[in-house]
Amino acid sequence: MSKVIGIQYSLTDAQSGEKLDSNVGGAPLEFISGKGQIIPGLESKLVDMQENESADVLVEAKDAYGDYNDEAKQTLPKEQFAGIELAEGMTLYGQGEQGETVQVTVVSFDDSEVTIDYNHPMAGKNLMFSVTILSLRDATEEEIQTGVVGGMAAMGGGCCGGGHHDHGSEGGCCSSEPKQESHGGCGCGH
Repeated sequence: MSKVIGIQYSLTDAQSGEKLDSNVGGAPLEFISGKGQIIPGLESKLVDMQENESADVLVEAKDAYGDYNDEAKQTLPKEQFAGIELAEGMTLYGQGEQGETVQVTVVSFDDSEVTIDYNHPMAGKNLMFSVTILSLRDATEEEIQTGVVGGMAAMGGGCCGGGHHDHGSEGGCCSSEPKQESHGGCGCGH
C-alpha cells in the first residue's frame, strides 16, 4: 500500500558539509511512496521509518542525482536565450526533445554563444539528509491514481528529486536557485 509521508529535512553535501536545502520551520514535504517523487536513495530509507522518528540518511550520488557526466554540456547560439538576463551558474528550465521539462545550468556565455550543463546541480554529490517523519498515513485511491497528495485540488509543492514532478509556483526543493523559464527552450538534448 502506498503511503503519504510528510517529512522535515535539512540537506548537506556529505563531503563539504555545505548546507544545500532545508524545510525546517516551513511546511512539511509530503510525497506518495512508490511514485518516484523523491530520490530513490532517500525514499528507500523513509519507507522503513515510523511517525516522529528521526534519522540521518546518507544518499550516495548514484542513488540521488547520478554521477557527474562531463559530456552533458552543450554550446548553443545566444539567440536561443533572447529575453533572458544570463548569469553564470543560473538555472534555466527549457523543453527537451520529447517535450519534457529540462533543467540546465548556465556554465558560461559571450556575445554569440551560451554553454549549458544538463547535469543536475547536485550530480556527483553524496548527500546527507537529517530527516524527521512528521506524518504518515495510507494514500487514498485518488492520490494513488493521480500521484498528487490531497488530490487534484492540492497540486503544487516541491519534491526532493525524481525529476518526474512539478514544483508548481513553490520553486524547487533541493535547489536554492530561483525558477526561471526559458522562453525559447534550450533546444536539443545532450
